Amino acid sequence: MITRLSHLFLRTLRDDPADAEVPSHKLLVRAGYVRRVAPGVYSWLPLGLRVLRKVEDVVREEMNAIGAQEISLPALLPREPYETTKRWTEYGDGLFRLKDRKGQDYLLGPTHEELFALTVKGEYNSYKDLPVTLYQIQTKYRDEGRPRAGILRGREFIMKDSYSFDLDDEGLKNSYAAHRQAYQRIFDRLGVSYVIVAATSGAMGGSASEEFLADSPVGEDTYVICRESGYAANVEAVVTPAPAARPIEGLPAAVVHDTPDTATIATLVDWANGAGLAEQFGRPVTAADTLKNVIVKLRHPDGKTELLGIGVPGDREIDEKRLGASLEPAEVELLTEADFKENPFLVKGYIGPKALLENGVRYLVDPRVSTGSTWITGADEAGKHIVGLVAGRDFTPDGTIEAAEVRDGDPSPDGAGVLESARGIEIGHIFQLGRKYTDAFDVDVLGENGKPVRLTMGSYGVGVSRMVAVLAEQKHDEKGLRWPREVAPFDVHVVIANKDEGARSGAEALAAQLDAAGLEVLLDDRTASPGVKFKDAELLGMPLIVVVGRGYADGKVEIRDRFAGTAEEIPADTAVEAVVARVRG
Repeated sequence: MITRLSHLFLRTLRDDPADAEVPSHKLLVRAGYVRRVAPGVYSWLPLGLRVLRKVEDVVREEMNAIGAQEISLPALLPREPYETTKRWTEYGDGLFRLKDRKGQDYLLGPTHEELFALTVKGEYNSYKDLPVTLYQIQTKYRDEGRPRAGILRGREFIMKDSYSFDLDDEGLKNSYAAHRQAYQRIFDRLGVSYVIVAATSGAMGGSASEEFLADSPVGEDTYVICRESGYAANVEAVVTPAPAARPIEGLPAAVVHDTPDTATIATLVDWANGAGLAEQFGRPVTAADTLKNVIVKLRHPDGKTELLGIGVPGDREIDEKRLGASLEPAEVELLTEADFKENPFLVKGYIGPKALLENGVRYLVDPRVSTGSTWITGADEAGKHIVGLVAGRDFTPDGTIEAAEVRDGDPSPDGAGVLESARGIEIGHIFQLGRKYTDAFDVDVLGENGKPVRLTMGSYGVGVSRMVAVLAEQKHDEKGLRWPREVAPFDVHVVIANKDEGARSGAEALAAQLDAAGLEVLLDDRTASPGVKFKDAELLGMPLIVVVGRGYADGKVEIRDRFAGTAEEIPADTAVEAVVARVRG
């Protein structure tokens, strides 16, 4: 059936929406694909829904191809399963919580590990039933603190989430590999430019975890890549190569110095070079020679709080994302003035390891603070620092933590080169969950030997609605959207660019022939001017535009290719054949 623009529920806009920050948001709203209802909540209009459904179809086809079976679970979920796994609290403020009229707690599902585990527990009881992979394409809800960028980061979004259940770890690895390959086929079919990076598991739990990130300068995820080896990781997952331990014997004793007005790393470095320490170091002192100690307060899911000291080289800042990922599920808070008053051993600007360890404050350090490394750091007294403090001799931290920023030029963890940073949008995430959820709900089946076997799980997500925005982000040009053929709302956009009755009749006939050939056709039969129609056609972004205008009287039509940016006149009587060949070629 031909879709006529004169009847289509569509209004294009000439101006960008006031709240739009990124190109995909601007263009999807201007082109009438989506409309904002509330912060982070959008309606899908006919053109947008067509793209969304086509993305779903690609995802569904590839999931079915690996033997996954589609089901649909409710989005409104009871509290109890999430209480069992502690995610009722671990999810923090990101969870939509509500009560029914009887006062019972519910949530709007952000992800469904608990319910899938319970579903399999309720249906299967024998090893003969395994392995099994189930999936759904469903609306999810997360209470984003700052929803932005349109459908790229919303409170309500559509996700494909699948879950594998296997009898052993080898089976889980196979399920994980099958999903990884399926995701590559999905994103390749959609024409997305992406990278696979090592990632952290976060509140999901489990061991192995990888993210699929779409290349984009507006992406909220920073990742690093080593061009020499291909190593890639989300910054939260980068493991800092630790220097080898150095000999401690023979190192000079640490000495406390008066260092007035040196509460910052910069003033401390100036003091050190002015005090002649360059001779002791054999070179000018830099911020990398100092040990910066940052104190935070952790709030654990059970409500308990804890002070934590973090030591990093003074030339590095704390990366909040890396810090948060290292300390999940605890929430990180900054210290208040009241906290400092309650703990007078914390001397602002002059905090050292000694006071932390002596007062029972857990102290974690950057891996670069290795045994035998020597530092200038706070002496726990105002206006005093200690020079030559040796890790492993003068203090022993409680462990290491990945919290310092990752910078371009840092050595790659695989030792093959250096790291380079880039930005991306998360479009997929795969986890080897293991038995976190099957342990929580005792999901067992009888094994071949008649004894219970605890199942092991994998969890795999694709941002379906986000993918629409990602494609808009990666594929647009200065004129508008440019949809890949796999997901374009229509295969071809026929524009009647002349009021001549012959051109109109010719366009109608051409559209009918294209429709009969099995193509999806959008026909601009409006009475608007050719200029308005051309601008709308470029904004809407069908891969091919066929213009039936003044040239039709001479037996010519024009074909415009939105991706190639080309336009050519061809004989009208060969147009159907030419368009079909391009669409199916």
